[in-house]
Amino acid sequence: MKKIAVLTGAGISAESGISTFRDSNGLWENYPVEQVATSDSWYVFGRKALMLDFYNQRRRGLKDCEPNLAHKIVAELEQDFDVTVATQNIDDLHERAGSTRIIHLHGELTKARGEFDDYYSAFPIGYEDINIGDLTKKGQQIRPHIVWFGEAVPELEKAEKAVRNADIMIVIGTSLAVYPAAGLVYYTRPGTEIYLIDPKDVASSVGFTHIKEKATVGMQKMKEILMSKK
Repeated sequence: MKKIAVLTGAGISAESGISTFRDSNGLWENYPVEQVATSDSWYVFGRKALMLDFYNQRRRGLKDCEPNLAHKIVAELEQDFDVTVATQNIDDLHERAGSTRIIHLHGELTKARGEFDDYYSAFPIGYEDINIGDLTKKGQQIRPHIVWFGEAVPELEKAEKAVRNADIMIVIGTSLAVYPAAGLVYYTRPGTEIYLIDPKDVASSVGFTHIKEKATVGMQKMKEILMSKK
């Protein structure tokens, strides 16, 4: 069974109504990135209430979103291929679409952990809010299970291994501009087929077949290509 590594970015979830992180004005719904997505903002500048409110809003919005056709086709590929999904997204739409092997590079919105606890001590919270004063059993303030700028990406090595072992790599809805995730394409073996699905031009020194469509349309075309390779 051929192995497929899938890397997904904001473009796949945008069609489910989830706002993208990098808009043209550099803000995410009028929040400066440095205030809501950096470790310094939480640990140094003490903007905990602001950050909790921001991710609470994201969580409430996620509850009302549904996986789209692109998520569903990625999940369906498991019927014929050995598929590993590495996603830059913090939503749970791949899970809800039915994918079973998912690597969350930037954390998960539906999980939380103590602010000084290890990354792997995260626990599920669903779509509930986190508030100032919500503590773990150890007495630590609970924080979102998100990899903020300034923090290590613990799951990166696992994603690199999946890409190295892949016969085919599919990149969906990302401009390959956000590192370290964008660097995963460089871990492909010589001869690995690489497909990129995104309506915009994407610059990369790695050779790939560009399907210049939004995620849902592009994945329908990708499925046809893959079915011919079974």
